[in-house]
Amino acid sequence: MGAGGRMSVPTTNDRKKNPLDRVPHLKPPFTLGEIKKAIPPHCFNRSVIRSFSYVVYDLTLALLFYHVATSYFHVLPLYFQYVAWPIYWTVQGCILTGVWVIAHECGHHAFSDYQWVDDTVGLILHSALLVPYFSWKYSHRRHHSNTGSLDRDEVFVPKPKSDLSWYFKYLNNPLGRLLTLVITLTLGWPLYLAFNVSGRPYDRFACHFDPYGPIYNDRERLQIYISDVGIITASYILYRIALVKGLAWLACVYGVPLLIVNGFLVIITYLQHTHPSLPHYDSSEWDWLRGALATVDRDYGVLNKVFHNITDTHVAHHLFFTMPHYHAMEATKAIKPILGEYYQFDGTPFYKAMWREARECLYVEPDEDDPAKGVFWYRNKF
Repeated sequence: MGAGGRMSVPTTNDRKKNPLDRVPHLKPPFTLGEIKKAIPPHCFNRSVIRSFSYVVYDLTLALLFYHVATSYFHVLPLYFQYVAWPIYWTVQGCILTGVWVIAHECGHHAFSDYQWVDDTVGLILHSALLVPYFSWKYSHRRHHSNTGSLDRDEVFVPKPKSDLSWYFKYLNNPLGRLLTLVITLTLGWPLYLAFNVSGRPYDRFACHFDPYGPIYNDRERLQIYISDVGIITASYILYRIALVKGLAWLACVYGVPLLIVNGFLVIITYLQHTHPSLPHYDSSEWDWLRGALATVDRDYGVLNKVFHNITDTHVAHHLFFTMPHYHAMEATKAIKPILGEYYQFDGTPFYKAMWREARECLYVEPDEDDPAKGVFWYRNKF
């Protein structure tokens, strides 16, 4: 989907027949430089024209579906409207998730060779989706610098059993899991931005909208203000639209698709870093390469293309995050023979995987018989 088209990574890992088998946790027998040499050099080239073609493609689709919904849905019989609107919400939410991914790419300087172009495009696209661009760019950069670290990773950091809240064991049942997933998918993203819920613990209140919060340093504070101005501007525009069109109209056209975008962001991020086969490390064992490899590629079917393959090329993305998404499939295919057992792919449908991981991945503990006490694995028994 999009300009150019891309190859498809196979939905099975030939070296690991069972995706639930643990990946190796010892230091790998290869270096980052050796991995990079396996990738065709053109995969690291960024084309501003090609990158913009995806922006144009996604926004054209979004405007097309908006036009259809606002021009024709109201003339349909009422019972057809009850079907048409949910279809619009779902499709538009998926398309806008693709737009979100492009803005995420801007934050990694993977959109073009010009930082000002990346930041301008990213600020506009993310602000339109009520995401503080620079604020998230910097916290997400620290996630990439500390992936898999129990001490310094930024988001979806698993807890040891001893640190779980008292009520967790009462949610370890189908109804509790359903309630937890519903809350996470609907409120998880704004709660993370506003209150650092599920984020790295800080010694004081942390918020993505606070320029003087502990997430940011002095050099970043001005850009956090710019992010806030972007959010305020977008919110004001939405407020003016609501005055003219009505709040119900705005909710149908924009609000519900945005909820779907937020839900997919949580699903994608959660499933990329939460898997029974993946290790986590404390400071005695962690290093950057092993942490970056402690991720998993997933299969979202046709949505892989809609989401610009952020779903099924995440391992390569963590190794080389300035690589543009339209080369990531080719790069993934190239590095799999080098990574061997260190590469993890799980083709379980994402909705099944989400339920399984919510059941199986509750806390982390080291193996009792493993001398490497700094390597932690997911558990689910209370």
